[in-house]
Amino acid sequence: MMTRVALLGALACGLMALAGCGEKPQGMGGVKSDTAPYQGTGMAYTLPGWKAGDKTSWEQQLKTRAQAQDDHAKAK
Repeated sequence: MMTRVALLGALACGLMALAGCGEKPQGMGGVKSDTAPYQGTGMAYTLPGWKAGDKTSWEQQLKTRAQAQDDHAKAK
């Protein structure tokens, strides 16, 4: 009786170990683009002051957004 329990336990452990082998690879997915982020998406919903294709304008918008989210700067 004890060997049957040990055998079932070993079989259960073996099945659980093999269950991990069937996992599918996980990727980032989403849309892949060959253009630079500052080139724009072609959508009408953009912030005022940003011009699609203008790298300097893009970097300024990112800097402004980062400063708005900086809690240390807000606390001063």
